[in-house]
Amino acid sequence: MRKKHKEIEGLKLLLTESQDDKDMHQMASEELGQASDEEKRIRHSLLKSLLPKDDADERDCILEVRAGTGGEEASLFAMDIFKMYEKYSQKKGWKFEVLDVAESDLKGYKEASAAISGADVYGKLKFESGVHRVQRVPVTEKSGRVHTSAVSVVILPQADQVDVHLKNEDLKIDTYRSGGSGGQHANTTNSAVRVTHVPTGLTVNIQDERSQHMNKAKALKLLCAKLYEIERARADASRSRLRTEQIGSGDRSERIRTYNFPQGRVTDHRVGITTHSIDGLMQGDNLDTFVDALLLQQEMDAIASFTSTKH
Repeated sequence: MRKKHKEIEGLKLLLTESQDDKDMHQMASEELGQASDEEKRIRHSLLKSLLPKDDADERDCILEVRAGTGGEEASLFAMDIFKMYEKYSQKKGWKFEVLDVAESDLKGYKEASAAISGADVYGKLKFESGVHRVQRVPVTEKSGRVHTSAVSVVILPQADQVDVHLKNEDLKIDTYRSGGSGGQHANTTNSAVRVTHVPTGLTVNIQDERSQHMNKAKALKLLCAKLYEIERARADASRSRLRTEQIGSGDRSERIRTYNFPQGRVTDHRVGITTHSIDGLMQGDNLDTFVDALLLQQEMDAIASFTSTKH
């Protein structure tokens, strides 16, 4: 950085001294422009390296999608959003493992969860958390009116039992029939599993697999992620100054994106970007437009915040 600064000072001096030599003046001017750009790049990467890092960025993640306001239409859109992330994950070469799906009457998803594994998955997807709003004519609508529905998306970093100090004695495990009301049964079809973390009262139900063993493993994966998030929230609250890099309020109830099907557009309200290829997006094609813009915004906000605290 010091070397680059010295070079710039030398070029400025040369520029002043070469007023009468047109060729020399032009060459010095061009080199000064390049050196200044290079200095900005070095300064940016230097600042970036000094920023507080989120250790969770390199982790795999848990995706949870829930239908919000809008009844059956919200459930159908929840299914579309869940499948959008599945297709996006496949295109990225990530592993997408469905943990659990609760279907609605029209085969939409009342709620669904998945574990996504790959390089820096949580860091890439963390800004997808929030309320995704849809505007379209539902299949249940006879008069062709556009309805507005909402789906909530939660992205959690994956954690293991060591991360959250999970002890077997803190767990209460019940088995029940898939689709049933729950409770203890001696029937061999009791493949659904409910795991309760007694100290916090957190409960996770999984009934996706026919195997009780598989459902228990999935339930524990989901429970660990939720407990880890509680721990992170506690740590964040105690160092809230470092949370200025969070885009938007970080509130899960915040409306972050609108999918307008009649107009074929999707708008992210945090970065003010709109794409007009809604069909491609729902196939997982153009999600990077938003993912990359949000990560860049986070970086810029963090650098601005970091430099302002240093003055």
